[in-house]
Amino acid sequence: MGRRMDYLAMKTEQLAAANLIDSDINELKIAVMALVHDTTTLGGQSGFGTHFLQWLASFSAIYLLILDRTHWRSNMLTSLLVPYIFLSLPSGPFHLLRGEVGKWIAFVSVVLRLFFHRSFPEWLEMPVCLILLLVVAPEMLAISMKESWMGVVVVLIIGCYLLQEHIRATGGLRNSFTQRHGISNTIGLLLLLAYPIWSLFIYML
Repeated sequence: MGRRMDYLAMKTEQLAAANLIDSDINELKIAVMALVHDTTTLGGQSGFGTHFLQWLASFSAIYLLILDRTHWRSNMLTSLLVPYIFLSLPSGPFHLLRGEVGKWIAFVSVVLRLFFHRSFPEWLEMPVCLILLLVVAPEMLAISMKESWMGVVVVLIIGCYLLQEHIRATGGLRNSFTQRHGISNTIGLLLLLAYPIWSLFIYML
């Protein structure tokens, strides 16, 4: 009888411990979900996570554009990085370059391209196109589309296209991580996808 009572007591203790663990796990899940929600809504709709990934994506796109204009020549349509940067550029530098600063840069660039085209560096053509796009883009594209889910979808399509073209150009997924410039380029292209995927996730919440 004593053994049975000890067995029942031990069983009760095990059930209580299991219920306590389940309760702790549920509380942890609630805390994690609250943390994710607060992080994504911090600072408005963009949120801290989205804002950080936006900066990261813009730097990655600029890095890939510089790389392609210097020594990483490829058959990819890397000019798509220009509209990618246009749609993913954070609001601070975006509005700065759409103002007087961008107008002066565009003006000087056009003058140099017109009158000193022989000495105008080829690698500057894409950055100049980006500045011109920022300055002359209509408000519908510059504000409405950029800050809506449509702009995020366009950015995602560009990132997916460039990634699959890079994998195809390198001869497969394995080669894209093993060739000389493959790793840095692949990581840069993967970072292009982080911002739109996260932004779409936030829009669906």
